[in-house]
Amino acid sequence: MSIFTGNPMKKLSACFTAIAAAAALLAPVGSVQAQPKFMTVGTGGVTGVYYAAGGAICRLVNKDRAQHGIRCSVESTGGSVVNINTIRAGELDFGVTQTDWMYHAVNGSKVFEKDGKFSDLRSVFSLHPEPFTVLSRKEANITKFADFKGKRFNISNPGSGNRSSLEQLMQTMGWTNSDFGLAAELKADEHGAALCDNKIDGFFYGVGHPSANIQDPITTCGAKLVPLTGPAVDKLIKENAFYAAVDIPGGLYAGHPNPTRTYGVLASLVTSAKVPDATVYALTKAVFDNFDEFKKLHPAFIALDPKHMIKDGLSAPLHPGAVKYYKEKGWM
Repeated sequence: MSIFTGNPMKKLSACFTAIAAAAALLAPVGSVQAQPKFMTVGTGGVTGVYYAAGGAICRLVNKDRAQHGIRCSVESTGGSVVNINTIRAGELDFGVTQTDWMYHAVNGSKVFEKDGKFSDLRSVFSLHPEPFTVLSRKEANITKFADFKGKRFNISNPGSGNRSSLEQLMQTMGWTNSDFGLAAELKADEHGAALCDNKIDGFFYGVGHPSANIQDPITTCGAKLVPLTGPAVDKLIKENAFYAAVDIPGGLYAGHPNPTRTYGVLASLVTSAKVPDATVYALTKAVFDNFDEFKKLHPAFIALDPKHMIKDGLSAPLHPGAVKYYKEKGWM
């Protein structure tokens, strides 16, 4: 005979509920703070350096998780502009972006004109140089960017920094999408295969070097680097302090022993003023306390110098959580 009257399962469930409630009341306040915390870093295509940078950052944050209790995860996204807009919407904690699009977000210009100035955008640090890189199909016989007129060219996916930067170059040249025979809108992790599959004749990509995204089509189908020079490029550099003439070093890729002249920006890590100081401090500390390890996680990071990373190209104010660490190190 059962010792319970009525439904025994309901009685048992009620008993467990009462025990759980009592345990919650008796638990120390500190146990609430012990709940796991999370941060997410928006990057770019999985074959690009942004994704590698986010992975390197999260690897070091998670290495010290026992100390700060924060778990870091990487999210592949559409790139710079998407990352900034998603941080603005409160759906990302951090994002990698080109320094030119950081500038435009702060000032509410270009693609950010509709939404206005992003006054809560904050810098954490800058990263590697990002030369704008143009790759062409070997058979297309391209020697300069103007040769792509009438050709099939990937202008990148909407919302990406690549797309916006290319549109700025095209506008300065007096070009529109109709100047191409085909204006494809492929993501960064799709354009290399499309080039080798003879679906496009070239693409434009801002990236740190060496990059698998560039290496793969060069190795697979003999793709060629194309210089980005001329009056339009000179004008952009003169009018925009965040641009500079740079070389893609020779010898990085097969068949390219000499430097390739182009122009570019820096990659950078940004966040929002609404992200807690402790979260930003934990990320900053994880990277710079393990800086030698960080630099080894991708060839594009080898020449990074903290003295430059905390100031170069950063038009958004530094987040207080990052400033706290930099002051502790005597860098500010």
